[in-house]
Amino acid sequence: MTKPIVVAFDGSDAGRRAVSLAADLAGSSGATLVVAHVLEWSPYSFLTQEELHERHKRRAQEVSRAEQALVRPVVDDLTARGLNATGEIRYGHVAETLVEIAQAHDAGQIVIGRLGAGGLSARLFGSVAGTLAQIAPVPVTIVP
Repeated sequence: MTKPIVVAFDGSDAGRRAVSLAADLAGSSGATLVVAHVLEWSPYSFLTQEELHERHKRRAQEVSRAEQALVRPVVDDLTARGLNATGEIRYGHVAETLVEIAQAHDAGQIVIGRLGAGGLSARLFGSVAGTLAQIAPVPVTIVP
């Protein structure tokens, strides 16, 4: 049986191209697609109880918005095309969280769009796609 393909989707044009390629791969192999969206979350804030409560409330709202606006429409489109697709939204460091999602689904591949942020920040900190290619335990396809 073919292992699932995790495809990172952030709503960008590069993300759409990644979904398109992953859909083609899944269509030809029969693999399940896991459409993954990662919301960055910093655990390094010191908050009062009230602020913590509000933050958790906002977190639930962000997950709901990401599900409705980003992931659900893509999963519905893929399903309508006859593909087996699910969605997953998590908080965390994007590259590390995509690896966790791939491991949780026993995925055989991760597909991600290259956003091409460029500039000084990409040279100093690296891109998500570049980091993912270095740390992933499965092949990573970076779509331009």
